[in-house]
Amino acid sequence: MNDPKDNDMRQLTGLGRKIEADSFAVVDAEAGDHGFSDDQWQVVRRVVHSTADFEYISLMKLHPRAIEAGIAALRGGCPVLVDVKMIAAGLNRDRLDAYGCSVESYISDADVIAAAKQHNSTRAIEAMRKAHREGKLDGAVVAIGNAPTALLELVRLIEQEDARPALIIGVPVGFVSAAESKQALIDADYPSIVSRGRKGGSPIAVAVIHALLLLSKDDA
Repeated sequence: MNDPKDNDMRQLTGLGRKIEADSFAVVDAEAGDHGFSDDQWQVVRRVVHSTADFEYISLMKLHPRAIEAGIAALRGGCPVLVDVKMIAAGLNRDRLDAYGCSVESYISDADVIAAAKQHNSTRAIEAMRKAHREGKLDGAVVAIGNAPTALLELVRLIEQEDARPALIIGVPVGFVSAAESKQALIDADYPSIVSRGRKGGSPIAVAVIHALLLLSKDDA
């Protein structure tokens, strides 16, 4: 099996590695005491690094089993199901390929679009339903960075249809149902990594997945 960290080293130049290290040092220094465990902080600091926004230190909520569940799933070659293709475009495929993880997105599928029109729902809702029908949710790492309706539907599928993803990264951005969808996930007490409130987005989801991939190597 290829080493995900080796892939990182091949892609970063010496100067690139120094800039990244210096950036993380700034984050660590300015964050001060934060209350996260070492592994949790690796996730949160990468989100802060990706956004230059220290408010995420207070917004990020990690379920006690989130990191363990995410690492185990990735090492096992789980599907990574994303709500929008922007997340897929941001992921380092070398890291995922090292574990045999596929990236799945149904948001633009013709049958998903047709179902959304027929049921007057959203493409994001229908994409989650299709993923469940096709058996892609169980054992998956699901990353939702754009569509609160996808997250609300995923919580419903867990509670009513026994869907069992390994980990949910619930970080949709927005003004309508974004905060509410994330609170619903927190209330479900399911392995998850959430950015509370309105803030979030695809770059946050990408940062979390990359942090988990690096932790999966560090924890080996």
